[in-house]
Amino acid sequence: MNRRLALAAIAVALLAMTAGCSAIFGGISDEELDRDQEYDDLRDGDADVAVDVESGSFLTSGEFRAVYDLNETEELSLYRSSLYREEALDVHSVRYWYPNGTEVTGSELEIEQGRSSTDVAVPDGNGTLAFSGDTGSRTFQLPAYVSGSYEVTLPAGYRTTNFLFGDVSPGGYEREIVDDRERLVWDEVDSTISLRYYQTRDVPLFAGLVGAVVLLGGAGMLYYYRKVQRLQQQREEMGLDVELEDDSDDGPPPGLK
Repeated sequence: MNRRLALAAIAVALLAMTAGCSAIFGGISDEELDRDQEYDDLRDGDADVAVDVESGSFLTSGEFRAVYDLNETEELSLYRSSLYREEALDVHSVRYWYPNGTEVTGSELEIEQGRSSTDVAVPDGNGTLAFSGDTGSRTFQLPAYVSGSYEVTLPAGYRTTNFLFGDVSPGGYEREIVDDRERLVWDEVDSTISLRYYQTRDVPLFAGLVGAVVLLGGAGMLYYYRKVQRLQQQREEMGLDVELEDDSDDGPPPGLK
């Protein structure tokens, strides 16, 4: 009887694990794949890959839109590299355009999401693929899924130029400002694009904060220095800080003769 109960418990546990894995790696819903999104502004560019980044707040993530001229690429494996392994990229608002301009929504494509990648297969390798996803509020990172020229546009009022707050990888890019938006352009990318950016107003705020900390710290140090000096003076007036001299005789200490 105990053996039957044990086998039944194992069977239930296996079913629960299977259900959990199905829920986690069950793919992306058609509603997410077909979610509304606008890509026409990115399709008009000259780069093989155009990316538009929208900022979030300190409590919410940002979002990006990406359009790829596939150039004889029929399948993309979308992923992000974490500290330990590669993870599947969560995407939504997927669109595909045939070379003749016919549009297809994401639910009409072959899209499978596993543990390490989201695989997208398209019917014609010379078409155009677009998708959206989440990114950090002040960071952006995306591997180069296809080789070619890349163009990444940051949110309005954000920059990468300050070495303390901004960073761009890989190098070899050109920077321009268009309508208060920083645009980075690479002629060729074959690695991960990684950006760290900041709002222009953050720099004077940070400088003011550092100045205030230095001013308050200096005032505090001066206050305690003067306080120590007063205490030292009071001890000397009371005769408590008289140094003992190394005399040859064994007379009483100074001040007690």
